[in-house]
Amino acid sequence: METMTATIERNTGTTAPAVGTPRERAVRYVLAGTRLALGWIFLWAFVDKLFGLGRATGTKDAWINGGSPTKGFLTFGATGPFKDLYAGIAGAAWADWLFMIGLAGIGVALLLGVGMRVAAVAGGLLLVLMWTAVLPPENNPVMDDHLVYAAVLAVLALVDAGDTWGLGRAWARLPIVRRVPWLR
Repeated sequence: METMTATIERNTGTTAPAVGTPRERAVRYVLAGTRLALGWIFLWAFVDKLFGLGRATGTKDAWINGGSPTKGFLTFGATGPFKDLYAGIAGAAWADWLFMIGLAGIGVALLLGVGMRVAAVAGGLLLVLMWTAVLPPENNPVMDDHLVYAAVLAVLALVDAGDTWGLGRAWARLPIVRRVPWLR
């Protein structure tokens, strides 16, 4: 009986990403699960701030009820050398829109496994900015979860984690993505 790998190699001349050693498959699945979990973190933050579901954002502070997704944290939570900078943009409409578009776009891209490079860069930038808003971090003089998540985003993009349990392969075949590879 011919193996799947042999069939794919014979028919296409390449080995499909679905094959590999058990360890390689396990790594792909763990990274895909990590991508989905991180995507849900971003998308949940968007949904909670939009509707005020009572987790981090109360109903009265929801964006759809006139609340500002940036005002509370940037006014009262920002610390350190950039406190005044962040207080100055707290509640600005442009900051609210950029923040919410970023959360939604990064979350959807990660959940679908598309635009992983763009999501990694945008998400990494957002996370590093959030890290600078709380300098020095509460439990460690330098490192916190924002920087770890930013590094994880970079790894997910570098290994094409959107190809497993995602639409990454189909996305990569789109003509615009072939012409502009950083959209991958």
